[in-house]
Amino acid sequence: MRHFIFAILMWMPVAVFAFEIESEALFEAENETARLRIISSTDEAVFAPIIAQFQSLNPSISVYYVVASSAEISKAISQENEAFDIAISSAMDLQTKLANDGFALQHISAATALVPAWGNWRNSVFTFSQEPATFVLSNAAFEGLEMPRTRQDLISLLRAQPDRFDGKIGTYDVRTSGLGYLFATQDSRTSETFWRLTELMGSLGAKLYCCSSQMIEDVSTGKIAIAYNVLGSYAAARTDLADAVTIVAPQDYTAMMLRTAVILKTATAPDVAGLFVDHLLRGAWGAPPAKEVAEYTRPIPLGPGLLVFLDRLKRRQFLAEWTNAIEQ
Repeated sequence: MRHFIFAILMWMPVAVFAFEIESEALFEAENETARLRIISSTDEAVFAPIIAQFQSLNPSISVYYVVASSAEISKAISQENEAFDIAISSAMDLQTKLANDGFALQHISAATALVPAWGNWRNSVFTFSQEPATFVLSNAAFEGLEMPRTRQDLISLLRAQPDRFDGKIGTYDVRTSGLGYLFATQDSRTSETFWRLTELMGSLGAKLYCCSSQMIEDVSTGKIAIAYNVLGSYAAARTDLADAVTIVAPQDYTAMMLRTAVILKTATAPDVAGLFVDHLLRGAWGAPPAKEVAEYTRPIPLGPGLLVFLDRLKRRQFLAEWTNAIEQ
């Protein structure tokens, strides 16, 4: 039996990057024949079991895993020419742009044939999980209150009890979070309530975050009572917080993000990168792309429509309006 070594890179010579990273790790194989370099917006703890599964099938492949925000992933690849094999991100729009701008390789295999048409863009961007944008609510803060089930419920609650929720709301800072920007722009296209809710959260001193995990933690400790547009999968994975928080998939609509993988043109071994993407597509997370979702979910379509709000002028206008609404 082969043995695998998991080494946090703080114990090793650390690579120097111009872009900002959150963590990096090497999942090292004995008798290594290939090394896969992955840059991802998914927390290392979430992805480690997937890598372990992959290495059990491919025991001579090491995996170097770098975690960065979705915006920093795009920057690393498109601006700084960092040499990774695969980019994995929750920001479908930025992944689509990477492929559209020529940074991705096409990949066709038996596994890619399993992906429905809506989850495969030009054989370059592949969906491997669907994840909802949810409310995460503090059970303690909502004791004696009915929890909101729609955005209009949330608006009504905040208007009725502003003192109770002043400074107790969290959401993404969409100026720096690629996923937050994706959710916000899609919200603005889907519902007129988005801007009313954003202005209301701003009037109540909403706290702004980079990522879902920190919002979830702050809800659990009582620092905030409401986290808006949090990845439900991250909250559900925190089983230790089950008694402290409630996850609500809003019933007016639940935006469904498609987490995607892209094989990059800088891949030194595209065949090895293809093996890993195929592993994801066969359902490494137990959530195949074709999984049925609830009636009120709204999957965000994969394709060129995602590029609209990446236009520099549109992005600048959207961020200016959002900043005016949230910073009061």
